Formats: sequence, structure tokens, C-alpha cells
Amino acid sequence: MYNSNLELLTVSELCDILNISSNTAYALLNSSKIEALRIGRHWKIPLSSVETFIITNSKMVQTAK
Repeated sequence: MYNSNLELLTVSELCDILNISSNTAYALLNSSKIEALRIGRHWKIPLSSVETFIITNSKMVQTAK
């Protein structure tokens, strides 16, 4: 049942990966643009959600050109 290959990121790691501020990261998480789970006051962000966000948004940029 447990997938040991699932990598969970913190908000700080998300900020480093996307090169964004923590305010922007929380906005993306609260709006569900990046799927994650919240345990108490802590966010756990699957790396796959970040990859999906990047792919989805890079396609949007490419189509806009």
C-alpha cells in the first residue's frame, strides 16, 4: 500500500525548485494549482504534482506564442 518511491517536498523545497517566494508557493497550494496535502500547519507536496504543474503551465506558454 505504501509507495516508498513517493517523494514529498516541503514548501521551502518547492520554492527552491520553482525559484519562487513562499507567498507565491502558498498561493499556488491554497488555490490547488499544485496538488498537495496539509497536515496541521505543514504542507506535504508530491514531487509528481510539481512536475505536472510545470508540464501543464509550460504547454500553456507554448500555445500562447
